[in-house]
Amino acid sequence: MLLRMAVCARLCGVGQSRRCRRRQRHSQADQDSDSDMEMEEGEEEERVVGKAKDEPDGSGIGGGCHSSCGAGPSGAGSGASASGSAGPPHPQSLLDLPPELLVEIFASLPGIALPNLALVCKKFRQILNTETIWRRRCTEEFGMRDDLRKMEIVGISSRDLYVKLLHPYRHILGLWQPDIGPYGGLLNVVVDGLFIIGWMYLPPHDPRVEDPMRRRPLFRIHMWEKNKATVECMYGHKGPHKGDIQTVKKDEFSTKCNQTDHHRMPGGRQEEFRTWLEEEWGRTLEDIFHEHMQELILMKFIYTSQYDNCLTYRRIYLPPCLPSDLLQPGLFKGTYGSHGLEIIMLSFHGSKAKATKLTGDPNVPAGQLTLEIDLQRPVRLPDLEQQRSMEELSRLVLGVHEEVQRASQSQGVQAEAAESEVEASDSAPPAGAEDEEPAAAAAPKTQAFVLPLGVMARNEVYPRTCKMCFYGTGLIAGHGFTSPERTPGLFILFDDDRFGFIWLELKSFSLYSRLTDQLTHAQAPSMQRFENMLRNMQSWTS
Repeated sequence: MLLRMAVCARLCGVGQSRRCRRRQRHSQADQDSDSDMEMEEGEEEERVVGKAKDEPDGSGIGGGCHSSCGAGPSGAGSGASASGSAGPPHPQSLLDLPPELLVEIFASLPGIALPNLALVCKKFRQILNTETIWRRRCTEEFGMRDDLRKMEIVGISSRDLYVKLLHPYRHILGLWQPDIGPYGGLLNVVVDGLFIIGWMYLPPHDPRVEDPMRRRPLFRIHMWEKNKATVECMYGHKGPHKGDIQTVKKDEFSTKCNQTDHHRMPGGRQEEFRTWLEEEWGRTLEDIFHEHMQELILMKFIYTSQYDNCLTYRRIYLPPCLPSDLLQPGLFKGTYGSHGLEIIMLSFHGSKAKATKLTGDPNVPAGQLTLEIDLQRPVRLPDLEQQRSMEELSRLVLGVHEEVQRASQSQGVQAEAAESEVEASDSAPPAGAEDEEPAAAAAPKTQAFVLPLGVMARNEVYPRTCKMCFYGTGLIAGHGFTSPERTPGLFILFDDDRFGFIWLELKSFSLYSRLTDQLTHAQAPSMQRFENMLRNMQSWTS
């Protein structure tokens, strides 16, 4: 792309060729005295352009600066006379190309380069007013297709749409996590029809973890009024109203509502709470008999409603996918007891799988590592009858847990030894892995699965077969994220879109189901950027 633009610049008469045009206005004596320098510059330009077109020396653009300035066959350049043969003359400049070909060339350039291209000359500026160019930019860069015609019908050009809406707000497209204390969230900003809309993603109503995600618009940006971008807050139940978006710094922006009275309801806070409860949980407070759960729900309403949609968002990425991953990484919905359903991000890091909370609760807030799975520690399940015994499951998992602790202590001792011994210990598999990995490899593709008696589960219906199981740890803490600790548990892979985790200490089971929504502008640029993001997420709520 850079080579193409460099060649265009030389062909269009910028840089050295402008001096060439000024020399043409001098007398013939001055021109003769400068001919040696002009020929040297012309030969240099000919070499650059010749390489770009893959033409042999002497068969490309004619020698001398006059040809690169658009003098054409009738000019004074030596190349014109040298190529005097039958057939149409070769274009001496981009300016000699037909407008329809220039439109095709310009439409293939990124939109961010077109304003500078318009500064080259008047002809280019006129051609860049062609709607075809900007319509293609809107389509290829932002996925707009049929909606462009609707915009043109109401008098908004594709050029104005790109320059005044899509390009200025391109930096907020993608996935974001709002700063709402321990609760977090998931915002997806997309080009949606004729708008840029910020959709807040909400889990299904507890405990229907396999239901699709719910969406609620928090803001939108459009160009319906005064042919300029307008930001509107969508929070509340009184329709769109004035809002604002500010870019705080790279990968961070803030929203502000300028008419928070639109968020209030005639019945006051009680009506607002009842409405919020119906939307958030799909039930009334009377339907929730657990007193602790009622307290958690009321606490969340009081905490989250105080923001009035004036929030700061930080960019997050989807995890990179590698062929060696156990399953495709991504976003999942999971059950968390009285806290309801929460959103987690599953990612793979060598021999570890990590589940990071995107939404959280007062015990373990958003951004924290809720699960960590050791993929080198497979666990073979016993027969169904023994699976029903919590004692048998505890014996299996705690046995692996003790091996992990011994291996960790052994590595700590070896770290104080010579460097060669440390390298040898790192290259060796962890204790017990030699016996466990063949067992996992020999296991059938699917095996029967049942929860042990006494394990609490929000979902009475769960998969009754699984592919494999691994040792892992889950993060638990007291209210306010006090006394956090990692406790052993069992990771169960049911299929490509569902997995579970048995928390031994809590005697609780969490079921996770994949979020299947298409999320654009969300892929991590690199694994390093993704891992840096995970570390930053933990610091936001630690």
